[in-house]
Amino acid sequence: MSRRSLLFGGGLVGAAALVGTFFAGRSFPYGTGEAANAASDAAPKIVPRSFVSTQLTAPPVSSWKHGDTAAGYLFVEPQGDGFNGLILQDSGEPIWIEPTRKNLTDLRVQRFEGKPVLTYWSGKSTGGHGAGSATVLDTSYRTVATVDAGNGLQADLHEFNLTDRGTALITIYNTEKADLSSIGGPKDGYVYNCHVQEIDVRSGAVLLDWNALGHVDIAETYLGLTQDEGHDGKTPGRAFDAYHLNAVDDDGDALYISARHTHAIYKIDRGSGAVLWRWGGKRSDISVASDAVFAWQHDVRRHIDGTLSLFDNHLYSGTDGVSSAMFFTIDEQARTSTLVRKYTYDRHLGTAMGSAQLLENGNVLVGWGTDASVTEFSAEGTAVFEADLTAISYRANRSVWRAQPATVPDVGVKPASGGRMKVHASWNGATTVHRWRVLTGTTAGALAAVKTVHRSGFETSALVGTATVVAVQALDATGSVLATSQPLTV
Repeated sequence: MSRRSLLFGGGLVGAAALVGTFFAGRSFPYGTGEAANAASDAAPKIVPRSFVSTQLTAPPVSSWKHGDTAAGYLFVEPQGDGFNGLILQDSGEPIWIEPTRKNLTDLRVQRFEGKPVLTYWSGKSTGGHGAGSATVLDTSYRTVATVDAGNGLQADLHEFNLTDRGTALITIYNTEKADLSSIGGPKDGYVYNCHVQEIDVRSGAVLLDWNALGHVDIAETYLGLTQDEGHDGKTPGRAFDAYHLNAVDDDGDALYISARHTHAIYKIDRGSGAVLWRWGGKRSDISVASDAVFAWQHDVRRHIDGTLSLFDNHLYSGTDGVSSAMFFTIDEQARTSTLVRKYTYDRHLGTAMGSAQLLENGNVLVGWGTDASVTEFSAEGTAVFEADLTAISYRANRSVWRAQPATVPDVGVKPASGGRMKVHASWNGATTVHRWRVLTGTTAGALAAVKTVHRSGFETSALVGTATVVAVQALDATGSVLATSQPLTV
C-alpha cells in the first residue's frame, strides 16, 4: 500500500487518527484510540540516515528538479520517529539537523532587529495544539531570545511570526468554560479558547491578547462534536476545538487570523480586537466564488501588493478533495474576493497542516502538510521542484541562510583496508564550507595536513593512511580555515 493510500483511504476520523500515528513519538496525536493503534501497525517504518562523525540522524529525502528554483535552502520539521527540524539543500542533503531532538514546529528564517534569525516553536504537543515557547537563534545558532506567552498562558505550536515592530505574534489554546448548546453540546461545556497575543520580544510585555470566544460565535464551527474524537466538551479534559487558530499575519493596524474549524479568515482591528470582516465560512462578509471556496485552511499571509494567500486543505469539502495554494485579491468596499492564482500538483491532499510561501523570484513553495511532500512552482503554475520528505512537516519554507556555528566540526574514523582509514567530517549548520582538510599525527600537538577533499554533503569522507590522532579543518572558498575539530585519538 502506498503512503498516500494509507494516509487518505479513510474518513475524517480515520485520517486524523493516522496523523496521530506519525506524531506518536512526538506526543502529537491528532486522533487517539483503537483507530490510531491500528494505523500504527500499518504505517511504514522510516529508516533514518545515520553518520559516522556525529550521532545526529535525519529522515531520507528524495527530490527532483526541472526548472529554476528560488535561492536558498529548505526549512522543514519532519515529525515522528525522533526526527526534528532540518535545513536541506534541494538534493535533500541536510545542512543543519536540530541537535537536541526538540519537538518543534514552524522552523524558518525571519528578521529580528534588522538581522536574519532562525526561529521555531518547541514544547509539548497534544490533540493538535501545543504548550511551549518560541526560540530565536542567530547565525551561529546561539539563542538570541526566548518568547513565552503572557497572562499565565503558554504559546501554541501553530504560529510564531516576528514583526518589524520588534514583536511576535503567537497563538494560544486555553481550556475555558463555554455554552455549547447551539451545536448540540452541554450548556456548561468546555472549549479551547484560542488566543492571539502580540508580545514584545525583548521585554515580554503583552501588547495584545485577543481571544476567539469573545469575538466569534461557536456556531460558526464546521467541526461536529462527534468528529472531534474524545473532545465533546463535557469536561475540561474533553474540551471542544471549535476554532483551531493556526496562522496570524501582520497588516499595520490590523491582523489576519486563520481559523481552520470555521473555514474562515478574520481581519481584526489591532487596537480594539473588533472583527472588521469575516472571509469564508458560514457568515462570510466577503463573497467567495464557488470555484474558490476554501476549507480547513492554514497559513494566511498578506503580501506587499495587497494579495492574500493561504493553503487550502480542501478536506472533505464536497468537491474534488485536492489541496492547493491560493492567492486572492480582496475588494473591501465591494466586499468581494477574486481568486488570482491557484497551485495544485499530483493530487496532493494534506488532511492537516500545510503552507504556501511566495518566494522572492515570484515562485511559490507549497508544503503539503500530512501529504509529506514539498513542491515549488513557477509564478505561472509549473511545478519545477519537489521533495519527498518521508515524514510529514507542519510547514515548509525556503530562505537564504548563511551561518557559521559556534561549535567546532565533528570527526569520526572507520578502519579501511591496506593500512588506511576513512576519516569522516561534518559541521552541523555550516553553510560556507567548500573543502575539508585532514590532519594526522602521532600526538595532538604534532598534526600535519595529509589530504584535502571537496565537501560532498552533510558528511564528507577521505581515505588516508592510518594514524594515531586525527583532526579536520573546514575551509571556505578561498582556502581559509573556518574552524578545526577537536583531535580524535583513533
